[in-house]
Amino acid sequence: MASTISIPRRLPLLVVADNVLLPGSSMRIPVRNMKNMNMVKSRLMSRSTLSSTIIGVIPQESKDDQEDDMSSLHSIGTAAVVVQVTGTNWPRPSYTLLVTGLCRFKLETLLQESPYLVASVTQLDKLSEDFDEFTKKNGGDLDNLADNFREQAGKLVDMLDISIPVVAKLKKMLENLPSQHLPDICAAIVKASYAEKIQVLDAVDLNERFKKALPLLMRQIEGLTLLQKARKDRVGVEIVARKKGDPFGRPGNMKRALNKISTDLDEDDDADSDEINDLEQKIKSAHMPEHALKAVIKEIKRLKKMPQQMPEHAMIRNYLELMSELPWSKSSKDILDIEQARRDLDVDHYGLEKLKKRVLEYFAIRQLKNSLKGPILCFVGPPGVGKTSIGRSIAQTLGREFHRISLGGVCDQSDIRGHRRTYIGSMPGRIIHGIRLVGTNNPVFLLDEVDKLGKSLHGDPAAALLEVLDPEQNHTFTDHYLNVPFDLSQVLFIATANNMATIPAALLDRMELIQIPGYTQEEKCNIATRHLISKQFKEHGLTAEQLQIPVDSTKMIISKYTREAGVRNLERKIGAVCRAVAVRVAEGMSKSKHEKHETPKSEAKKQVINNSLPENLSQDATTMAHPPEMPIVIDEAAIKDILGPPQFESEVSQRLVQPGVAVGLAWTVMGGEIMFVEATRMEGEGKLILTGQLGDVMKESANLAMNWVRANAKKLTFGNGKGLLAGKDIHIHFPAGAVGKDGPSAGVTIATVLVSLFSGQLVRSDTAMTGEITLRGLVLPVGGIKEKVLGAHRAGIRRVILPKRNMKDLYEIPNNVKGEMSFIFASQLEDVLNAAFDNGFPALPTEGVAPSKL
Repeated sequence: MASTISIPRRLPLLVVADNVLLPGSSMRIPVRNMKNMNMVKSRLMSRSTLSSTIIGVIPQESKDDQEDDMSSLHSIGTAAVVVQVTGTNWPRPSYTLLVTGLCRFKLETLLQESPYLVASVTQLDKLSEDFDEFTKKNGGDLDNLADNFREQAGKLVDMLDISIPVVAKLKKMLENLPSQHLPDICAAIVKASYAEKIQVLDAVDLNERFKKALPLLMRQIEGLTLLQKARKDRVGVEIVARKKGDPFGRPGNMKRALNKISTDLDEDDDADSDEINDLEQKIKSAHMPEHALKAVIKEIKRLKKMPQQMPEHAMIRNYLELMSELPWSKSSKDILDIEQARRDLDVDHYGLEKLKKRVLEYFAIRQLKNSLKGPILCFVGPPGVGKTSIGRSIAQTLGREFHRISLGGVCDQSDIRGHRRTYIGSMPGRIIHGIRLVGTNNPVFLLDEVDKLGKSLHGDPAAALLEVLDPEQNHTFTDHYLNVPFDLSQVLFIATANNMATIPAALLDRMELIQIPGYTQEEKCNIATRHLISKQFKEHGLTAEQLQIPVDSTKMIISKYTREAGVRNLERKIGAVCRAVAVRVAEGMSKSKHEKHETPKSEAKKQVINNSLPENLSQDATTMAHPPEMPIVIDEAAIKDILGPPQFESEVSQRLVQPGVAVGLAWTVMGGEIMFVEATRMEGEGKLILTGQLGDVMKESANLAMNWVRANAKKLTFGNGKGLLAGKDIHIHFPAGAVGKDGPSAGVTIATVLVSLFSGQLVRSDTAMTGEITLRGLVLPVGGIKEKVLGAHRAGIRRVILPKRNMKDLYEIPNNVKGEMSFIFASQLEDVLNAAFDNGFPALPTEGVAPSKL
């Protein structure tokens, strides 16, 4: 026993309603009160030392209006050691503590009430004394009481079935138990009311404790005697009834007596039975398929046979609640008005014609065929182009529920497929959890940032998504937590990504890719006028009568303060303008209000201050005393005053003022961009130096371009190719050295830079180029043409050299962009050089096929 334990003076308290823990006994206590829950999380879940597991268990009589009334706490409690903490965190925290009582304590003062109770206590039981010391203090009466009590306790145990292991252990424990612990142990194992156990707890005197516990022991013995006699009588009646040919004959009085005994023994299970009945009603109304209903019925049978205090009881109940809440047969009705859908998509999003076309195709086929499986779409494009918001618009247009799942950084396959129910705290995956939240089996699911999935020791979530995103498999998707198939075939899955290169090939094969390269300046201007400006007005509490942003000002913000494929930074800049105007408007309102309440005395004081100020400051103060005129119109000067000097200026004409510089085009996950390539030569040993954090492919392109120039030196009138590097080093640099660069599309740009360097001619400042080259001078096609052309257009370049085999890619470029730009298509490097220099490159022959133009 705990005779060597001295409890701390400060104890965290666990409040137990309508129950009493006695010293020496063990009890499972479900944690439901919020203060108790906070105590478990703070003091038990994060500590492992013995001192942190000693708590004070204090009884409280439960009353609806006194749940948080600290005055209703009992004055005496039991210090206990926490043996075990079990439970689950999903769908809500639910813990059960196994505690063993140590000794009594008196509650002196409450030191803390929030977030959990902490009290100053005084130990009452003198655990260091043995029973002989007790008898010396209390005389022979205590010894007689103890002997009588031990005799009655032995009689009670003898009436139980000794073949049961628990009974055998109980008998052995009572034989070796010190006499001073007998009243508490026996009062805990017999059936007693809350008030009777409180009396035993309050009996600090051992003599009084024996007197309070002995009647409870005697009553239990009488109850067991009556129960054994009733069983014998029942067996006798059944034997007589069988002899008389009435197998069901039973006396009515005995049946009522047995029912009364059974009711007394099972009254604690009534609440649990009501919960099970409610679950059964929910399951019936869920209209589950046969395979799911079979699994649920099996779990309900297990739940009925399981005591409520077992940890697995809460896990099974949570599982059944989830199964009953899933929308097995509940679906939302689609709105299939194609014309209305077209109008809604046009109102919500400007541009994105290819994406809208695919969505309308789905609407049309869904109208013709009701059982169409949901497509698996993947929107690929730079940030800020509206991939996520268009998914929400599709759901609203269809009239379906919408749920977004962010997959960025997910590296555990259980996030997709759930945990197996063998673990404490297991829960379903995010797919099933989302289905439960939306409440229908045909929502629109947005799998955001699918290209940023990770991989760890816990599995590959991208591999787990293969079943989810496969139309031939997802009608029997099996979550590890459910362990039964769930039909996902009616769900419309939309994935978003910035870069296809990081998506596994098997997963990419299951999705229908729709590229969203970015917006032109005209599209951005329309988006700002239709959506962004009004949205920022609403967020900042402004109206059109207070602020106006003309179209020219919007174009200036787009061209000189943002250079991106999307409109996210554009929205931030408009928000900065609105904030600055909001300050002016608020200052004007407060000053006008202040002027209305000014007294003559304050007017005279202000005049004295103005007379004492310098002339220019006095005029400024007088001007600022009046509110600004409405509406405030944002012009070029106001933009510079609010946003500062322009962040992006055209530097093409400034950079291409000397030979050895050309403009290339690059593709990034943020959209297309222009890229300057510079070359110079110096005294050296004939080396080729490459800088700018280049990848292996780009380094090979540089060597390839250098060798082509050396091989064609005579044709280019450079003399002997060997002499180009004689005593000279060539240094090729790609600015923005902190950004990694790779890919073959810079081949034509590097070759042009080298020819410009050796010939001393300037490359045209209005021209950018892209394309891969071969050792024989052929120009090969490259990818990302639309993004690169839009990037050149944003940078102010209106002339682009492209591989001839990329002519087909111009189909996707908006007509307004193609109308403002000139395209030259080249099949050989000679075509590129003739187009890159003013009036062509004079050293090259002019015969042959001329480069195509558009």
